[in-house]
Amino acid sequence: MPTLSPERSAASARTKSIVRASWAGIAANGLLAAMKIVVGFVSASAAVIADGVDSALDVLTSTITLIAARITAKPPDLDHPYGHSRAETIATKSLSFVIFFAGAQLAISTAGALIRGETQPLPGRMAVWATLVSIAGKTALAIYKFRVGRRNESPMLIANAKNMRADIVISVAVLAGLVFTYVFHLPALDSVTAILVSLWIMGVAFRIFIETNMELMEGHAEADEYQRIFDVVAAVEGAEHPHRARIRTIGGLYIVDLDIEVDGRLSVREAHEIALETERRIRAELPNVYDVLVHVEPIGNIERSERYGVSQRALDDHRG
Repeated sequence: MPTLSPERSAASARTKSIVRASWAGIAANGLLAAMKIVVGFVSASAAVIADGVDSALDVLTSTITLIAARITAKPPDLDHPYGHSRAETIATKSLSFVIFFAGAQLAISTAGALIRGETQPLPGRMAVWATLVSIAGKTALAIYKFRVGRRNESPMLIANAKNMRADIVISVAVLAGLVFTYVFHLPALDSVTAILVSLWIMGVAFRIFIETNMELMEGHAEADEYQRIFDVVAAVEGAEHPHRARIRTIGGLYIVDLDIEVDGRLSVREAHEIALETERRIRAELPNVYDVLVHVEPIGNIERSERYGVSQRALDDHRG
């Protein structure tokens, strides 16, 4: 039976972990959504119904996460030589659209009812208990997904966990709205709370949308990691002037490209050994490295066409 490489083995364990978290999200959110929507209608609480719809959307987002995890587990092929991990980022971007659309629909429908002056009954007390259960369940689910997402460097799962955290705030807001509704005997406060919940949902969606742009545009915001690469090269005997360094992220894994200069009188084999040592040390220094590509040039080499990548000078200028 063939033995998986360390990279493939780690990727397989990562996928299984994300799949388990996704199924947990589907089951928990499904139960919470059904409870809140039913209780919301029975108790005539628009805010609790809105909270229930948000949980129903979480079932959808967890399902999308599950599908994306299956896609990212596929090995590289001729059409996708870097693998399929970018599907995770695309799924995360898709989640932001789904979440925003749901929030907008809730805001429009609830605001419309208020503007039309539709008579609203005072919500039943059952809505309070449903909201308390929701807060407890969402808190446990958010903690679990954050842990799994951070352990596996999964932006998709972390985005899902942030949505769970937002759901806690939503449920707390719903609870506060219900309390004030009972205190002041103003059913309209329940609708106002529902609108605020909807605006919060749209805000979360927008933040998730922005956060995925960095990876899709081949960016990398951690300047300190470039410095760590340059420090590694400085410690490799025979390697000099690291430049044109680039880090791209694919599904939580790093692909590192850089150029180094070596003595032009060295043999190809000797220069190759220096490049291999550079690669080994970069892998040891940076977490979750999928691949390292080291291009070797003779000392003093100048190529006017080189326009991309990060150098020590560019990094110092950026900091200064």
